[in-house]
Amino acid sequence: MDLNTIIQSARGETPVDLLLTNARIVNVFSGEIISGHIAVTSGYIVGIGAYPAKNIIDLGDRFVAPGFIDAHVHIESSMMCITEFARAVTPLGTTTVVADPHEIANVLGIEGIEYMLRSSENQPLNIYFTLPSCVPATAMETSGAQLSADHLAPLISHPNILALAEMMNYPGVIHGNREVLDKIETAKAHRKRVDGHAPGLTGPDLFAYIASGVSSDHECTTAQEAQEKLRAGMHIMIREGTGAQNLKDLLPAVNDRTSRRMMWCTDDRHPHDLLEKGHIDGMIREALRQGLNPVMAIQMATINPAEYFGIHHVGAVAPGRFADLVVFSNLDTLFIEQVYLKGILVAEKGKLLPQIEKSISLPVPPSMTVNTEQVHFSIPASAKHIRVIEVIPGQILTRQCIREASISKRLAIADTSRDLLKIAVIERHTGSGNMGIGFVKGFGFKQGAIASSVAHDSHNIIVVGTTDEDMRVAVHAIVKMGGGLSAACDKKIVADLALPIAGLMSYDPIHDVRNRLDKLLDVTKAFGTPLLDPFMTLSFLALPVIPELKITDKGLVDVLQFKIVPLFLD
Repeated sequence: MDLNTIIQSARGETPVDLLLTNARIVNVFSGEIISGHIAVTSGYIVGIGAYPAKNIIDLGDRFVAPGFIDAHVHIESSMMCITEFARAVTPLGTTTVVADPHEIANVLGIEGIEYMLRSSENQPLNIYFTLPSCVPATAMETSGAQLSADHLAPLISHPNILALAEMMNYPGVIHGNREVLDKIETAKAHRKRVDGHAPGLTGPDLFAYIASGVSSDHECTTAQEAQEKLRAGMHIMIREGTGAQNLKDLLPAVNDRTSRRMMWCTDDRHPHDLLEKGHIDGMIREALRQGLNPVMAIQMATINPAEYFGIHHVGAVAPGRFADLVVFSNLDTLFIEQVYLKGILVAEKGKLLPQIEKSISLPVPPSMTVNTEQVHFSIPASAKHIRVIEVIPGQILTRQCIREASISKRLAIADTSRDLLKIAVIERHTGSGNMGIGFVKGFGFKQGAIASSVAHDSHNIIVVGTTDEDMRVAVHAIVKMGGGLSAACDKKIVADLALPIAGLMSYDPIHDVRNRLDKLLDVTKAFGTPLLDPFMTLSFLALPVIPELKITDKGLVDVLQFKIVPLFLD
């Protein structure tokens, strides 16, 4: 950017590159809708009003708002590489994302973060990052890397890294773990935000967490929880992903007094939801259906995250900001018709324009080290009762329940009549042979098994099934593909999706990924599941920082006690 050119254009001394005329501009600063023209030079908005221009486009009295910002997203959870993710969400009006590469970092470490940074270049999307704070999330699992404050320090000053990512190890924060505090202090020393992740944290423990420097949370599940955190000074990210949908429950906390400290995020959203519900645009539409003021909803998608992260050149239709704009005809339904990125029309009618060059996807090294010949799922019964992970539909929280084991030939077995299925996590990074095994309730399978290398946060292989044989076949397929999702029945693979990028992402376009994923979901419905997306549900059952009971390659984890617990009880 030539600053003098910008100033001269703003004063009307030289013609601007582009003038978008007859726009109804959503002013996120004043909360008004203002009729006017938008002047653009060198990709920046330089003024509002009549200007001499090299190119004039009449918007026909349509609405124009700033491009939308996703305040917290794991691109890996889309199952697409960055190139395909950008091409999928930009036509939906998302022009900026703040991505946490936590998933690939747990597989490939610093190399994974650097891969994401390189892959984000030359995309039709502004991609910023937060620096993963919990790799691994806890010591109760085996990840592909361990990142200390010293490992992260060389990257914290990178201009595209805006914050320390979600600090999931809140027990480590409030109990003064030195390594955890070193990461927070490193971020604060570089004047970077520290994002939070503290489901259900309350009272003095919450105050201690915030006092350390943590300034946001995206894990609220009730308006009461959001209100307590807002009162204590936190910024709240309202999440609506595939695995956890919190928008409706949190909207009562949004009002004229709180809205400017709240923003939208998708966190983890699968391809079928991106295609059917949209991205941030879909969240706004749902909020409008629930009665939220449209301008307030747009503020939460634009200026709020821009100000929170200090991205001062996006988030508003105002001089000095990127001309990242969305155009739509109806403020009450908000379907995006056109998307401009830095003053260039990049998408129209929900599709990226054909002239937008596709960035080349970068390769990554293999990430699957498992000897499938050593994997077995038999469980010798040592008592009559077992701990069981109980799935809560639509949430990543689980319950811990105690059930009588089904025992045959001195082995604890799956019991489809009681919806008790076997679940296991197999370490895939080092070839250690570690495996945690237990039981889960809520999948509802009457037959078959599913497996995945997407298993937050360490992304070992996770499998659930009705028979040991089908579980073994499903796991073997994951290893053979170099990562992905699989479904097996009658000792055969019936559907799969290869994810060769760290076992997390595909090089294929969103429609191809969605079609294979839909086939997998159709198969799971035939298995008998009531869950909308059992693969997303499965992926969070290995996350030992979300209450109550989870499973890792080291065993069952009682998250409330923050320790490994035995499967059997006397």
